[in-house]
Amino acid sequence: MENLRAGVIGLGGRGYGMVKAVLLDMPGIEITYICDLYQDRVDRAYELIKEKQGFAPKTTLDYREVIASPDTDVILTYSAWEAHVEIAIAAMNAGKFVGTEVGGAYTLQQCYDLVETYERTGVQCMMLENCCYGREELLTLNMVKQGIFGDIVFCSGGYHHDLRDEITGGDKNRHYRLRNYKARNCENYPTHELGPIAKVLDINRGNRMLGLHSMATKAVGLNDYAAKTEGVDPSLANFKFAQGDIVTTVIDCANGQNIVLTLDTSLPRIYSRGFTVRGTHGMYSEWDGEIIIDGQIDPKFEWSRLDDANNIKRYYEKYEHPIWQKFLNDGVRGGHGGMDWLVTEAFIEAARNSSSKPPIDTYDTASWMCITPLSEISIKNHGNYVEIPDFTSGRWKDRTDFTVGEFNID
Repeated sequence: MENLRAGVIGLGGRGYGMVKAVLLDMPGIEITYICDLYQDRVDRAYELIKEKQGFAPKTTLDYREVIASPDTDVILTYSAWEAHVEIAIAAMNAGKFVGTEVGGAYTLQQCYDLVETYERTGVQCMMLENCCYGREELLTLNMVKQGIFGDIVFCSGGYHHDLRDEITGGDKNRHYRLRNYKARNCENYPTHELGPIAKVLDINRGNRMLGLHSMATKAVGLNDYAAKTEGVDPSLANFKFAQGDIVTTVIDCANGQNIVLTLDTSLPRIYSRGFTVRGTHGMYSEWDGEIIIDGQIDPKFEWSRLDDANNIKRYYEKYEHPIWQKFLNDGVRGGHGGMDWLVTEAFIEAARNSSSKPPIDTYDTASWMCITPLSEISIKNHGNYVEIPDFTSGRWKDRTDFTVGEFNID
């Protein structure tokens, strides 16, 4: 079968990194058209692709030309957050399966528009949520589906990532986070934690999210960082940022579970996604790399962690997800510990099979993205409960397509 011809939109840090570390090495795909708002980014990617791929892609500063071109079969967008939905809808209307980078929507209407476009055209939008393919996340998913943790009642996760340098350097580096932190107060990056949790809880496939409460702390972390860090725009030391330093969101689900999400990007800390799953028979916690199974631990109360903290390594042999079994055998590749490779591979497989059921479909994409504008509403109203729409129009009750491709472990 001939290679898929990909149009790549957005060549900043994420887009260029994906081109360099994943797309140019990925079997079954070639890059035929590239686009960015900035000519220097286009030029840099052009030279890299031409050298490594052996032929040059077409270039433009207008994403509409990429989508309209007969030289592209699929669209991959790594643009700034603001453009994700706009580009995705344009691609879907052109009949081209689109993969969009992660990030939240700006309005609830954008999510409705995304779903309406899919239902009208039959063309899917797949969110490229790489954390759904993390080794620990897929191990945990495998254990959940085999009933090891019993009846799941609670999940939590967070985007715990010190991004003060990236945010405050936004003007210099032409990065979108700075303008967002100046203007919005919300859970702006929910999907790294929510995506894997949604798979654990069968969201949109027998379960759904009902509503949320969100609260934000004051915003002082970036001011402090700007005041004490050489090379940072000094005006940011006194700028009144809208984005709270830590945002906590609590979501309830139709099947009785709660989800807690935390955004934590403007204070000093080490990186973590804090992925936690709690059930009647046990739990997994990323914080300690720890799996606890009822009956296999001393039930007496202890102040300290288990003696074998980070014991997740003992469970890989028995419960390694089939995706990672194959990946380890073939050789782990790509960025972020291999997650970037796996999510891109899944996108290509779905596109080549003309799949109407990609592993992360349009309903998932809309459901995960809507958390951002809904959290913004809740924060403005002092944490009031805000309902989460059912983008499946009731079909979530009977959808059994956990044939979300490679997530099907049966």
